[in-house]
Amino acid sequence: MTDSTSLPEVITHHRACHLCEAICGLEIKTQGDQILSIKGDKEDPFSRGHICPKATALQDLHFDPDRLKHPVKRVGGGWQQISWEEAFDAVAENLVRVQQVSGNNSVAIYSGNPNVHNYGSMTHGGILRKALQTQSNYSATSLDQLPHQLISYAMYGHQALIPIPDIDRTQYMLIIGGNPLASNGSIMTVPDVTKRLKAIQRRGGKFVVVDPRRTETAAIADEHHFIRPGSDAFLLMAIINTLFEENLVTTGHLTPVLDGLEAVRQSAEGFTAEMASEQTGIAANSIRQMARDMAAADGAVCYGRMGVSVQSFGSLCQWAIQIINILTGSLDVPGGALVTSPAFGYIKPGESGAGSFGRRHTRVRGLPEFSGEFPSSVLAEEILTPGEGQVRALITRAGNPVLSAPNGNEIDRALESLDFMVAVDFYINETTRHADIILPPTGPLEHDHYDIAFHRLAVRNTTRYNEPVFEPEADTRHDWEIYNELSARISALKNLDFKPLPSPDLMLDRALQHGHYGKAAGAEQALSLDVLKQYPHGLDLGPLQSGLAERLCTEDGRIHMDVDYLLADVQRLRETRVDTDTDELLLIGRRHVRSNNSWMHNFQRLVKGKPRWQLLMHPEDLKKHQLVDNSLVTIQSRVGEVTTTVSASDEVMPGVVSLPHGWGHKRKGVHMSIAAEQQGVSCNDLTDDGRFDPVSGNAVLNGVPVKVFAAAP
Repeated sequence: MTDSTSLPEVITHHRACHLCEAICGLEIKTQGDQILSIKGDKEDPFSRGHICPKATALQDLHFDPDRLKHPVKRVGGGWQQISWEEAFDAVAENLVRVQQVSGNNSVAIYSGNPNVHNYGSMTHGGILRKALQTQSNYSATSLDQLPHQLISYAMYGHQALIPIPDIDRTQYMLIIGGNPLASNGSIMTVPDVTKRLKAIQRRGGKFVVVDPRRTETAAIADEHHFIRPGSDAFLLMAIINTLFEENLVTTGHLTPVLDGLEAVRQSAEGFTAEMASEQTGIAANSIRQMARDMAAADGAVCYGRMGVSVQSFGSLCQWAIQIINILTGSLDVPGGALVTSPAFGYIKPGESGAGSFGRRHTRVRGLPEFSGEFPSSVLAEEILTPGEGQVRALITRAGNPVLSAPNGNEIDRALESLDFMVAVDFYINETTRHADIILPPTGPLEHDHYDIAFHRLAVRNTTRYNEPVFEPEADTRHDWEIYNELSARISALKNLDFKPLPSPDLMLDRALQHGHYGKAAGAEQALSLDVLKQYPHGLDLGPLQSGLAERLCTEDGRIHMDVDYLLADVQRLRETRVDTDTDELLLIGRRHVRSNNSWMHNFQRLVKGKPRWQLLMHPEDLKKHQLVDNSLVTIQSRVGEVTTTVSASDEVMPGVVSLPHGWGHKRKGVHMSIAAEQQGVSCNDLTDDGRFDPVSGNAVLNGVPVKVFAAAP
């Protein structure tokens, strides 16, 4: 008989889930080095006990035998474990060697979105860029939310001053190209979103979804309108035009700080509901009703996400959404769109990190930088095109552009040609298999956690700090320790002064004490890290508040509605017309609640169940193209082709096909055993790196023209 007294103590930990933007609170029970259970934290004031299936997979990540814990270097066709000393020396020496031969900009950095979910990467990632002195910086921002940040920078003066839907108090919510039931919110941190959306209906309001697919969110909405992919700007401009034509414009308390109202009115002229109907497929009377409902509701908000960002008019769409909220008196009011008041990173005039735009342009195609980064859709050509400034070495930080960026096969080819590559990652995936050395950081349960980015985007003002669940294993390194040490060695080789940054918790404590709720701000209960540690479930700091006018970061303290490069892009829209007389179909992506980033396909809990990697196609299109449900088809775009299974579905509108992101794990050299067993192909072997939003350079991942035909036997 086992003596129960000899068993380790059962410990309950409280933790935020870092796997998506919802940052749900967790209750994790452990016994020794084992996880007994992962449940929603019912005492978390923000997530209220809600979790999705991703949270329970945290244990799969922690115990995954494929997860690297020590540095490895590529030797022939395999990998060899090496010491941290050897790894740091080799990486620093090779990066500096490439720069000495080809210049500082010959070394590029690519950062994936998992960095934003990890506060050690957020606090320390920038020092590596500083040590390398490179301007060749890329990230997943330009494959995703760049238009959001650009518009906030242009209109409000700071890239992070992004108005967030006040979902808990709104009476009318217009969701365009967003599926929060699958994403758990995106540029809108909103755990338990299903209950929050249904609460709008219970209090007598309604929410409307516009999407080329009848998504999970659309299925519970009061209204769903199919829209042709890439035509959203016509809808938004028609709503603006209707607001002016029907005298529905009410700018409210922000009127004294608004610039460009007349320019906006003129820009919308001619975008009638009838014209927009021809381009979008939405009835003209429905378009007018959206404008009327936005203007009439006591607390309304227009929100657009990936579907409107990753298209040719992504920046114009996000600008038009802000304009609609302004014209209907929905900006900076309860129930509308409000800026957050986070404990860390409160934005006010003079705050650092405002952003920049167009200071430099890419070497080959001439696309603009934003906040020191170039659009990721040009990374492959910057590697493959000879000449001064050609990228010859690459650092990837928790990124997998082969599966996440347009024309993944071209990126694959580019990575193969590099002189040197290093990855800070704990998987050998489709991208990192090209690395010469991989530096794996500790896993998420082995370090403390604070959501720097997502408290800034939350639908309530909240804050929460969590201690590690497990002690890190011997001879492992946190990501911030990797960046400190690597930057120190690079700086030494380049004879640069270098001062390592303090640990993230010390930086957090300093920021809290000098933040909006800290001692320096004269707060009643001054926040510090020691105070925050007393609230392991997190602190609710109250609903979002009005006050945008006082927080504007533009030089003149005004809201700039008449942004010149956006008004100029309206003319491009006027000259654009949808070509409906074609056999081509339009490809869109698809989000699922069990997925976010490609590495999540290596967890059995998240890939089990009904397959969800198939191409969705409307039955009418199957018949038109002489295809059979559940058969193999080839999908062809300008840049590539893939073969997969087609599934008949009236979820997608006729003329549209849907393929989810992040699949296609059967490439040679990938060491992700469960993912490699999965079927499915990468939709980004089809997306076109030649298609982008010319304003921002953001990638076009939706509305890609493709042909679909029966696969060769």
